[in-house]
Amino acid sequence: MNYDYIIVGAGSAGCILAERLSASGRHSVLLLEAGGSDDSFWFKIPIGFAKLYYNDKHNWMYCSEPEPELAGRQIYAPRGKVQGGSGSINAMIYVRGAQRDFDDWAAAGNPGWSYQDVLPYFRKLESHPLGDTMWHGANGPVRITPMKDGAHPICQTFIEGCTQLGYERNDDFNGARLEGVGIYDVNTRDGQRASSSFAYLHRAGHRPNLKIELHAHTSRVLFDGDAVTGKRRATGVEIIQQGTKRTFHANREVIVAAGAVDSPKLLQLSGVGPRALLAKHGIEVIHELPAVGQNLQDHLCVSFYYRSRMKTLNDAFSSWTTKLKFGLQYLLKRTGPFSMSVNQSGGFFRTSVNEAHPNMQVYFNPLSYRIPKSNRAQLTPEPYSGFLVCFNPCRPTSRGSIEIASANVDDAPKIRGNYLSTQKDRDEAVAGSRLVRKLMTARALQEVTVEEVTPAGDVTDDASMLKFFREQSGSIYHLCGTCAMGPDPRTAVVDARLRVHGIEALRVVDASIFPNITSGNTNAPTMMVAEKGAQMIIEDAEHDIAARSLAANVQRAAAISS
Repeated sequence: MNYDYIIVGAGSAGCILAERLSASGRHSVLLLEAGGSDDSFWFKIPIGFAKLYYNDKHNWMYCSEPEPELAGRQIYAPRGKVQGGSGSINAMIYVRGAQRDFDDWAAAGNPGWSYQDVLPYFRKLESHPLGDTMWHGANGPVRITPMKDGAHPICQTFIEGCTQLGYERNDDFNGARLEGVGIYDVNTRDGQRASSSFAYLHRAGHRPNLKIELHAHTSRVLFDGDAVTGKRRATGVEIIQQGTKRTFHANREVIVAAGAVDSPKLLQLSGVGPRALLAKHGIEVIHELPAVGQNLQDHLCVSFYYRSRMKTLNDAFSSWTTKLKFGLQYLLKRTGPFSMSVNQSGGFFRTSVNEAHPNMQVYFNPLSYRIPKSNRAQLTPEPYSGFLVCFNPCRPTSRGSIEIASANVDDAPKIRGNYLSTQKDRDEAVAGSRLVRKLMTARALQEVTVEEVTPAGDVTDDASMLKFFREQSGSIYHLCGTCAMGPDPRTAVVDARLRVHGIEALRVVDASIFPNITSGNTNAPTMMVAEKGAQMIIEDAEHDIAARSLAANVQRAAAISS
């Protein structure tokens, strides 16, 4: 079957692409998703992310290779295997990142990607209660909800403590500045998750020019042309759907939006990537592109646990009575703890006066919980009134990779985060720990804290702080950069219009194109990339149509004159 556009991956980016490219009705669009539908109640209710954390039906549940600098541990990397992708199973924190993050994208040779360039696309995608302002949009598909009114009261204690230490309050991390302490925004509408699937795709699913294929695992991109002339063009894809191999053809473009892990995996399986890696697995080299799968970046975090004198969400979630109470509150009013993320307050801090920009993101959670070691267990609250303080460095400098493990699409790729491989990242692991300890000296926090439960006395100096980070840190699931955007095919995969270097009619549009990781949560910038990418694709199509029309008119004029 033939479609104008084939989109691989119905994640945070793919859902937006499908809606935007099909909106005019002029183009036929096929959207392929390896997972199933997001029609379950657990995808709608915000607290449902805890239910989906270990769920192999809706989650790829990837793990890294053993990490040398993290005590040889394998780091868990959940990825959405469902319509909506990781945006259907994440904690919904909506942070764009620092303005300088995107200015750095532009400075790396990517015109059109500075903060001022991308701000209109952030505004376009969101519907913000502040309305149509310099910083926000009022009519976008994704509803943004400030958690200020519903956050647990102990979050205000945290903010008060930070201000006592001289840190400024920030009521809008997506406004004029990133730095400061406050309550996070989430992408929810009326107490329900506002993923790009719910916000974009659900309203477009009825369109006759949009076809959505679920449980469709794309095994490779198809090409024509040959290696002799060097002209290769993406012409379609091959998928495996419930054991059956199917082929679809693209009249205009194939757009890969499978995410930071699976986009480079698909390119490599299709013969686009490092020559040595492809040869190792017996894959024909369609186009050598050494950067495919390189430049992997992620935010690495660690949590400090505290026992509280003040009741927290641990008390609410440990009793069936309170669970029932809040469950009814949610069902009747779409409010209460079930309507929000547990990552409620926090902010962006500088760990030293020598830092020119905020270099540390902090989460203050009014719920103290442990991530289970077994993937058969659920996230469970600690059996006491507790809270946790978690931090991650904003712009780590370690770089990892994604590589196929074999030529079989069903085999998970090898993820190497290469975490803490630079001295800067090791220094910031210590600096972040010191920041948490400093924040906890604030009078307001001292008054509500019984004790530090973990790491407590085991961590007292720089060496023990680094050891604690090595042994207890984990991914905060912001993987990106593995099909990086840039002008040089030796170090980048796509150009500034997200076209794969050296191949016609093939683009990558998702978090894998980030040249450098953003300073905060990555779902919002991924959706921005999709909005901007969709506009580029539409513009290029219109330019192509206009050019063909002009050429036809010239030919007709020449025929008449002759």
